[in-house]
Amino acid sequence: MNETLRLLLAHRSIRRFRPDPVPAETVERIIGAAQAASTSSNIQAYSVVGVTDAGAKRRLAELTGGQRHVEQCPLFLVWCADLHRLQLAGRIANPAFALEPNVETFLLATVDAALAAQNAAVAAESLGYGIVYIGGIRNRPAEVTELLGLPQLVYPVFGMCVGVPDQQPDPRPRLPQSAVYHSGRYSDDDALEAAVREYDETMRSYYARRAGGGRDTVWSKEMANRLSGANLRRHLHDYLLAQGFEFR
Repeated sequence: MNETLRLLLAHRSIRRFRPDPVPAETVERIIGAAQAASTSSNIQAYSVVGVTDAGAKRRLAELTGGQRHVEQCPLFLVWCADLHRLQLAGRIANPAFALEPNVETFLLATVDAALAAQNAAVAAESLGYGIVYIGGIRNRPAEVTELLGLPQLVYPVFGMCVGVPDQQPDPRPRLPQSAVYHSGRYSDDDALEAAVREYDETMRSYYARRAGGGRDTVWSKEMANRLSGANLRRHLHDYLLAQGFEFR
């Protein structure tokens, strides 16, 4: 076990932070690590908006569903898929250039943002900071777009709270590797079901312990609830079309 593996395996989401600001030079290191992430054909189709203003963080906390840690954290990073800069670059090379957004370019930009963000997360943790991803940034994306001044062909993929941890939560157990890693070809459903049932029992104990013994649930039940109804953010399709993304 080396230091890199120890760091990766010790990851946990942090939702309580000390008020200490993140120094500018530290932010530069974290973003520098993000920029070193893999990117398809060097397109680097992402941008990051760093928010430290108390009023802006308060508004973002509201827009993400009342998540207090968004307001409390000293640095809130909004990771954006960005095709706008590529369109601008194309027009520098050829004034008649017109970027044609489609499913592929949407995926390229979204994946690029995710890869860069994960590099940043690991870098931040290596420097003694904690992070938590905020998917709630997509709850009210049009208002986030207006608040942050995002142009056409840019959308917020997720947020990330960054700061010195003020808690030490237990790491959340992950699925058995047999449910994730498939050797040669995808596993059959019997094997997957066995792995999920095994994980349900692991998570039953975790949820009970984490909730002080008052919550009896399992992962499969939580996922059934999570992937239904209002949780699916059906408004995103129309928002993305309005931002100039297309799905041809």
